[in-house]
Amino acid sequence: MSTTPRRARTLVRLVPLVLLAVWLGVGGLLGPYAGRLGEVATNDRAAFLPRSAESTEAVAEQRAFRQDETLPAIVLWTAPADAAAGARIADSRAAADRALASLPGTPGVVGRVSPAIPSEDGAALEAVVQLRPDLGTALPDTLDRIRSAAARVPGTTVQLAGPAASQADLADAFSGIDGLLLVVALVTVLVILLLVYRSVLLPLIVILGAVFALGLACAVVYVLADHDVVRVDGQIQGILSILVIGAATDYALLVTARFREELALGEDRFTAVRAALRRSWGAVVASAATVALALLALLFSDLTNNRALGPVGAIGICCAALSALTFLPAALVLLGRAAYWPAKPRPARGPGAGEGVWHRVAQLVDRSPRKVWAVSLAALLACAAFAPALNSRGVPQDEIFVNAVPSVAAQKSLGAHFPGGSGNPTVVVADAGALDRVVAAAKDTEGVDSAAGVASSGRPGGKALVVDGRVLVDVTLTSAADSDEAKATVARLRTTLHAIPGAHAVVGGYTAQQYDTLRTAERDRGLIVPVVLVIIFVILTVLLRSLLMPALLVATVALNFLATLGVSALVFRHVFGFTGTEASVPLYGFVFLVALGVDYNIFLMSRVREESMRHGVRQGVLRGLVSTGGVITSAGVVLAATFAALGVIPLAFLVQIAFIVAFGVLLDTLVVRSLLVPALVLDIGARAWWPGRLSRTPAADTARTADGAPLDPADPASKTQEHAPR
Repeated sequence: MSTTPRRARTLVRLVPLVLLAVWLGVGGLLGPYAGRLGEVATNDRAAFLPRSAESTEAVAEQRAFRQDETLPAIVLWTAPADAAAGARIADSRAAADRALASLPGTPGVVGRVSPAIPSEDGAALEAVVQLRPDLGTALPDTLDRIRSAAARVPGTTVQLAGPAASQADLADAFSGIDGLLLVVALVTVLVILLLVYRSVLLPLIVILGAVFALGLACAVVYVLADHDVVRVDGQIQGILSILVIGAATDYALLVTARFREELALGEDRFTAVRAALRRSWGAVVASAATVALALLALLFSDLTNNRALGPVGAIGICCAALSALTFLPAALVLLGRAAYWPAKPRPARGPGAGEGVWHRVAQLVDRSPRKVWAVSLAALLACAAFAPALNSRGVPQDEIFVNAVPSVAAQKSLGAHFPGGSGNPTVVVADAGALDRVVAAAKDTEGVDSAAGVASSGRPGGKALVVDGRVLVDVTLTSAADSDEAKATVARLRTTLHAIPGAHAVVGGYTAQQYDTLRTAERDRGLIVPVVLVIIFVILTVLLRSLLMPALLVATVALNFLATLGVSALVFRHVFGFTGTEASVPLYGFVFLVALGVDYNIFLMSRVREESMRHGVRQGVLRGLVSTGGVITSAGVVLAATFAALGVIPLAFLVQIAFIVAFGVLLDTLVVRSLLVPALVLDIGARAWWPGRLSRTPAADTARTADGAPLDPADPASKTQEHAPR
């Protein structure tokens, strides 16, 4: 009879060793994939068009003309400001044409190269060189060859603009995704954890678990992307890394806090780990499910990159939770109390011992709950009032990068000498019989500089090429292709051309794609935001066994999101100098902030419910606030710091996401979760848990000590007390 229990104990003790061996294998075999996602990533914006948009239909029709397989690079020659411009450019034009004539046959160059075209002011020349869009890492070399050939024109300055040059600069900006971003994020998290734990081993174990989770996630995503199941670009690659590191660390903080509590009560390491898992796995799983399902709601988006982020992010969150619930407990069993070296888990102290920050916060909330929530609510509403000022109609090309890059400087020079849409025309596909009417109507549209049918040479002018009864028309706009004015022109152009009988005109091109992306993003927000809120509400209802409490929590995190947008609108405009954001930024910010904000409320309210079942609602709120204060605040700081690391990538989109999530998480952690929610629950009382069993708790729920005195909410004497990391 004694042999069987011993054998069972032996098997139980082998489980942690097996788990560690499995995760070490995962780290060794799959870890390198964290640096290989770039091999299957694409930064071609044309690959992320709305599925049902008119500009996407135009791309499909252009295939018949073989014009969808090109990426234009604009070569710009400018004369010195003090030169006799007309004569100088006249002399340079012949040399420019000779330089261009040498480009056909260059690897990556497609078809014939257009001749050099002088500007009206006589101070510049431009030419368009069409490139293959699938050059990938070979694109910079091709552009260098074009630049070298163009530099043979004496007395001029050569610059490269257009989509090809922008894509090359974009790839260069993303080159730090695999190295710099990860290093900055991991070092930041390590420093914070060293300050939180005041130990050496445990921060390293937490970081190692996050790295293992990231390696596993990247391996899964790599396989899916390699088989064209999902698309990955540099933005998604960077967000995945930050999301996994931040989430894995947050979950680890919750598990290790419970483990420390059990050790402080004198439990052995095996018992402590079992108890820590029993009391934390529900919150971790609910948190991971909330974020993963919120991200999967992006599958309802009509934008390919949004749909790609959904499953990619969900995979990352699942891997983070898996690491926190398997690798981390196995490591804690192996290390035991040594994990906290040189600090030691302190034993529980008697009543009245907890005089820390969160004890004082709990006292403040308990004294004046209505005043606390009213002031907090007023502050959040004041910030939210500026949310409509956030311009999410897109970022001008000269603001895509937060530092100076060659393609932006070239685009500015191009706009100074040529019509804003030069070299990047709007494309119209129409029936051949309506060609003259389409061209005439396009020319008469406000904001259009010129329009002409595209000949068999691939250039506008001359006899238009007819394919299956359809023709191409190049329309050059007066405004820059990425400007709000250009998007408005596209809208007017569509209205005009769609009204031409028998033309069946389809308007596409870069500006039309930007316009359709903006409209689709607005549609996505209207659909996905309610879906995410419903998902979160359902999960909270199941977890908390209440209807009113989940509604309250969802409302507060939504308010936190609006307040964050309001502050962001002011900071982006007056501090960073951004005139707008990408159309997807508000949606990304909503998904991350609302899902992650609910995470912290899950950590808090699951503990509050646990305490309320033992001590009543009022004491449950105060005990839950004190016992989770340090853990959740540390988790919020870690997550904010990891998302802030996205700012090292010099792209406006990632800098904006970094600020929104980092600021929003801190606002949620320090105000919404610490003050607003506890104060509201205290003021509402047991009714906040309606219609669950806790809603029927008697109003006089103050717990008492053995001598009849009110029990201090910070008293760690109860076994349910959770110590924040010291």
